[in-house]
Amino acid sequence: MTGHIAFIAGATGYTGREVARQLAAAGVRTVAHVRPDSARLAHWREHFASSGAEVDATPWQAEAMNATLSTLAPTIVFGLLGTTRARAKAAAKAGGDAAAAGYEAIDHDLTILLLQAARACGSTPRFVYLSSLGAGPNARGAYLQVRARVEAGVQASGLPWTIARPSFISGSDRDDDRMGERIGASVVDGVLGLAAGLGMRGPSQKWASHGNVDLAAGLIRCALAPDWQARIAEAADLRQTRAR
Repeated sequence: MTGHIAFIAGATGYTGREVARQLAAAGVRTVAHVRPDSARLAHWREHFASSGAEVDATPWQAEAMNATLSTLAPTIVFGLLGTTRARAKAAAKAGGDAAAAGYEAIDHDLTILLLQAARACGSTPRFVYLSSLGAGPNARGAYLQVRARVEAGVQASGLPWTIARPSFISGSDRDDDRMGERIGASVVDGVLGLAAGLGMRGPSQKWASHGNVDLAAGLIRCALAPDWQARIAEAADLRQTRAR
């Protein structure tokens, strides 16, 4: 994997930090983006340094991000950004702007800003976008509709791209409170486990939850494989991606 330079936006998230760890362990120059105003910036610098990754704290401003990516000249840009309803509500309670913490401002606007910076940087990196199962032209609900719009932007960008649509992303070691998602994943996984025991493995491949280790491995395999360029990796693909 040497020769690649990976820039990861959303690196402090559950999936992002594992993508950074695995890439650095594989010898890829890995740059993990952390918001410059993060209260845990020092923590994340130490965390990523311990795994061999670099930290970048470029502000989320178009000119600044364009300059950073132009200087870095990445071969892969990971767009792993995402927020939750709980974070938006927390921001509102703290006196912040709930809309600014919502899907439109973070999941859409920041990802598109990153995509535009990747287009302008001159190195023509592959853009790897973490979307979701259920996104697409017929998506329902604000979250999936935003993901569908970003997918369309990625596909129209002129960059090489890979879009990933995992199922639930869950695990006991998550440090963010997604109780509803955890309960949903547990119920679905239980039902699918029974189905698999009866020989019906197809639904499990599509709907079962992902841990961050396996999902990160799937994202990286897709990001590096020539045959996953300009393709959408569904949940089952992410569990067993290999050259085809």
